[in-house]
Amino acid sequence: MSKAVEGIWPEFLAIAREEVGSRTVETWFCAMSFVKWDSHTKIVYLSVPNPFVRDWVAARYTPLLEQSLARLLHEHKVNVHLTQSNEHEKHVMVPEIKAGEQPLSVVPAVRAPAKPVRVRRDHHAQTLYRFDNFVVGSHNSLAYAAAQAVADRLGTLYNPFFIYGNSGLGKTHLLHAIGNEVRARHAGCTILYQSANRFVSDFINAIRFDKVYQFELQYRNVDLLLIDDIQFISNKEQTQEFFFHIFNVLHQAHKQIICTSDSLPRDIAGLADRVRSRLESGLVADISEPSFETKVAIIKRKAEQQGSQVNDDVAEYIASLETNNIRDLEGVLIRLFAYASLTKQAPTLEVAQQALVRRAEPKKAVAITLPAIVQKVAAQFSLSVDQLKSKARTKDITHARHVALFLMKKLTSHSLREIGTFLRRRDHTTVIHALEKIEQLRHKDATCDRLIKNIEHELRAS
Repeated sequence: MSKAVEGIWPEFLAIAREEVGSRTVETWFCAMSFVKWDSHTKIVYLSVPNPFVRDWVAARYTPLLEQSLARLLHEHKVNVHLTQSNEHEKHVMVPEIKAGEQPLSVVPAVRAPAKPVRVRRDHHAQTLYRFDNFVVGSHNSLAYAAAQAVADRLGTLYNPFFIYGNSGLGKTHLLHAIGNEVRARHAGCTILYQSANRFVSDFINAIRFDKVYQFELQYRNVDLLLIDDIQFISNKEQTQEFFFHIFNVLHQAHKQIICTSDSLPRDIAGLADRVRSRLESGLVADISEPSFETKVAIIKRKAEQQGSQVNDDVAEYIASLETNNIRDLEGVLIRLFAYASLTKQAPTLEVAQQALVRRAEPKKAVAITLPAIVQKVAAQFSLSVDQLKSKARTKDITHARHVALFLMKKLTSHSLREIGTFLRRRDHTTVIHALEKIEQLRHKDATCDRLIKNIEHELRAS
C-alpha cells in the first residue's frame, strides 16, 4: 500500500468528524480500519470488528464513505466493501433486516449463553439508601409512595417509573431504595443499576471490542433495570437505538424499568421521539425542592446517620443557608462536625456560624436552563409551555417563541440544533430566523427590548 493510500483513512476520519460529529466517529469509524484500495475494480476494502458494526455502518454511512473516499482517491465513484477480520465471524447468522430497521446485534451461533450479571451497585448504596431513612415531605411524597408501590408490585404496576427533579434532591436515593427493597424480598432477583454516562461508555466499548453480544445479554437478563440520569443519552443516536430495543424487550417480559432525570422526558433536548414516548408511558413523578421544615428534618436525620446530633437552632441555621441540594446539606454537616472535633467544641449554633461562615455568603449565580427560560417566557406572555412548543403560528405564540429562542441562545451554551430540538423545531434554521427577527425588533421597538431585558434579569436573579 502506497504512503498516499495509507493516509486516506485518517483524512476520511477528519472529514467524518465535520460531517457527523466526533461521537459517531469514535463509536463507529475508529473501530474500523483501511485494508486496501483496488484501483482496477474501484473497490475500497474496510475491516470491521463485528457484524453489528458492519450492518450499522452499511445501512447508515455508506453514502458518506463512498463519496468521501472517492474524493480522497480522486475517483468519480468507488464502492466500499466491509469485511470482518475474525475467523469465527464466518459462521455468523445474519437475520433479515427490513427496510428502515437496524439490528441490535448479530449473535454467532457457536456462542453459548452467558450467565446473567447480578446486582451491580456499590456497598455504600446498598447499606445507606433505604426507604426507612428517606425523609418524606410534600415535595417528594408522590415519588416516595410510587417507589414503594413499584417495589411491592415489580413490573406490574408502574412500568416504566420515571423520577425527575434537580440534582441532589433524592432521586438516586429512591432508585437505590427500590433496589434494596427488591433485593431483600427476592434474593434471586437480578438487579442492574447503571448511570447513563456509564451506559454510553460501556456501549461504545462493546462495539469497539466486539462484545455487543455480552453487553446486550447483560441487560436482557435483568428483572429490575435502574438507569440514573437518563438525560445523558440525549443526542447519542446509536445509544438511544440500543436503549429503545432493550426497553422493549424488558417491558414486553414484564421486567421493571426505572429511570431518573433532571427534567421531564419531553424537556430533554436531543431525545428521540420514540424513546421519549416510552419513558412517558408509565408513571412520571417529580421531586421538587424541600420546604424549610423538611430541610430541618433532613439535617437532623443526616446528623444521626453520622452518629451525632444537632439541636434545633443549629439545624434551622443550616437549613437557612441558600441551598436545597441534600448532598450539599450533608457536606455542610460533615464540615461542621469536623470543625467541632478539631477545635474540641460541641456543634453549637455559635460553632456552626464560625465553621460555616463562607457558606452563609451569597451564592454564585447558577446556570440558566432551557426549561427555566421556556417557563419564564410562557408566564410572561400568559401562555403554557405546551403552546410554546406546539406548531401553532398565531402572532402572539410565534413572537413569544422567538423571544424564548433568542434568550436560549444568549443565556445558555446549547447549540442551535439543541435549542431547536428542545422547542420541537426540527430545522435549526428556525432558530437562526428567530434570532435575526428579535435582534431587528429590539432596535426598532423599545418596549420589546425592555421586556426581554426584564425576563433576562429575572432569570439571572432566580
